[in-house]
Amino acid sequence: MAQRGRGAARKASKKSAKEPAAARAPDMDSLGFQAMDSNVPGLSNVILQKLNMKSYEDYKSAMDGRKKGSDFGIRTYFDMFQKMEDTFKFCAECKKLPDALPDPRSLRRCKRCQNVYYCSVACQRANWPVHKKFCKKLKLVALDRLVEWLIFTGDIPFPTETWTKPAGDVAGWEDWFSMQEQLEEKLDAVLAGRYMSLLWANAGKPRPEEGELRESVRRLVTDFHSRPLTIGLGLRLFGIDPLAKPLTIHVVGASHVETLNTRVTDYDELARMFPGQQGMEVVMVGVDVVDGPIMRPPLATSGPPGRIYLSSYKGLYHDFWEDQVETKLAARPDLVVGFHPGFHACHDLMAGWLPTLLLLRDYCLPTLFTVYSEQELKSSLQILVELETCVTGYAANPFASLRPEQVYSSPNKAPVYCSSHYITLLGPATSLRELDGDSDDD
Repeated sequence: MAQRGRGAARKASKKSAKEPAAARAPDMDSLGFQAMDSNVPGLSNVILQKLNMKSYEDYKSAMDGRKKGSDFGIRTYFDMFQKMEDTFKFCAECKKLPDALPDPRSLRRCKRCQNVYYCSVACQRANWPVHKKFCKKLKLVALDRLVEWLIFTGDIPFPTETWTKPAGDVAGWEDWFSMQEQLEEKLDAVLAGRYMSLLWANAGKPRPEEGELRESVRRLVTDFHSRPLTIGLGLRLFGIDPLAKPLTIHVVGASHVETLNTRVTDYDELARMFPGQQGMEVVMVGVDVVDGPIMRPPLATSGPPGRIYLSSYKGLYHDFWEDQVETKLAARPDLVVGFHPGFHACHDLMAGWLPTLLLLRDYCLPTLFTVYSEQELKSSLQILVELETCVTGYAANPFASLRPEQVYSSPNKAPVYCSSHYITLLGPATSLRELDGDSDDD
């Protein structure tokens, strides 16, 4: 049975190579643009216009790292923050954009959250029964959206310490922060930094209280480290010991989210999580992997002892498996992780993911997927069960990002959190394993 499954995966892989349109099925960015226009007609054009772009292809080029800041018509820090804010300007009640109003300047921001806009007092009053449920959270969203800039300037994250507790004893972020020596001094340095001052001199909003900024930095630090610590969680859940041997981790479905401006040191928290580890390679695999420092071939042998080595492959995972793993140009993974694969979102995305899901199942690769919400968790579980995959566990992720994120064009919905839940998989469902055992006996 497993052999037949492997054959199906290979056939699907070869078919996808012959049909590039299917292989490049709509990505999450494309779906996001479609969703924006369905909620706020014309919003995607506003975003492209503010970024000095003519088409979605221009946007993809930017996400792939092929455009510079000057290409966006950005000349000053004020331009940058203003253009970003302009893309959020539409009436949260009637969905009208500035160009559809007699006076584009009539849009007024909610004073409480500094996040959503209204074209009139009447629209604000009509929207309040819904907006009041999310106003406080949306204030955090708006603040974190600006402070996130400090990740790109290098102010965040601050230098971290080797873990003083075994990984299994660190139950979540509270324990993690407790291991950071001189934490308050590190936070003070970020708040007093040059770029924090530049941010609030150009953001067009008053600088928040120091306590609010401090909590925002903490949330963004968790957002930055959530992915490597979730990989560490996956190793623990599957009983994979980084101290016993060098490890290879494949991040499947990687895109600009995981690879834009990624530095070779971005996953070093894994080394601090497992002091004495024998070396880990994290390979980013996906069609939208961004060219940069980690765009280097995967290792055929073990990575450098005690270090985290990042590499990448631009392409579909089942093609990567055939081209690199089966030919021994790249190491077989000890763990596969997918951050928000999104295969639940639509049929086309599921079709693009199917050969990879079959491969992960039939080669019995320990796999961990993350999702944004409980609703997404339920939808993803249903699909995986229908594919007769053995789901070994699912739960809230103790290392989920604490940064709330809003639905861009529908702000008055409960914010979501990156990697809020996880699903672990290992091979085919029990019934299939039993069939495999019977056929082997024959």
